[in-house]
Amino acid sequence: MNRKKNDVIKNIDEISDIWETLTIDQKIYLRENCQIQNYRKNEIVYSEGEIPKHMICLVKGKVKIFKTGVGNRSQIVRMIKPFEYFAYRAMFANEPYVTSAMAFEASTAYLIPEKVILTLIKQNSDLAFYFIRALSVDLGISDARTVTLTQKHVRGRLAETLLFMRDTYGLEEDGATISIYLSREDIANLSNMTTSNAIRTLSLFVDEKIISVDGRKIKIIDFEKLQKISKNG
Repeated sequence: MNRKKNDVIKNIDEISDIWETLTIDQKIYLRENCQIQNYRKNEIVYSEGEIPKHMICLVKGKVKIFKTGVGNRSQIVRMIKPFEYFAYRAMFANEPYVTSAMAFEASTAYLIPEKVILTLIKQNSDLAFYFIRALSVDLGISDARTVTLTQKHVRGRLAETLLFMRDTYGLEEDGATISIYLSREDIANLSNMTTSNAIRTLSLFVDEKIISVDGRKIKIIDFEKLQKISKNG
């Protein structure tokens, strides 16, 4: 892995307001003890079963969190966008990772060693509360996704996935094209369906003029109808 310093990247405490509560000495401690990590497209960030050593803040790029199930089939459980923190649940739980992470595209991240983040949390109750709240939000999203992926029909799951992609990464300048380009397999893994079902349902959405597809680019044409399909399952 390439660990070359990227001078274009701002200091860790300048890219997120969660560090505003830190004292000057604490910010210096954070800066001096974290490192920049670059990942190539499709490079593994961490693997299921590994012992956590760092909390990670994505600075540039996109990362998927996934779990391998029966028959080596992957289920994407979360997608990370720039300035999000991840890989800390297992660290706080003092247990191995139960998921894996992979870069969707060339990505850059800050790695904050376990000792550093635990030291800062013990010193700063506001920082501790931030992570309590973050874990609570993640749990709520996970609960909602569990219902979506187990109770909704194929159309509802795919509609939910497209909205999830839109909400996570936003839209391009045209205000309609989802700003992430996933393979059909990744869309299927995010929707808990087979790749063939994902391809078939995407084609149906195109025929119904709900979306348009150009390679991996997906443009939402009828947002309200997509929401309705997602809601009704």
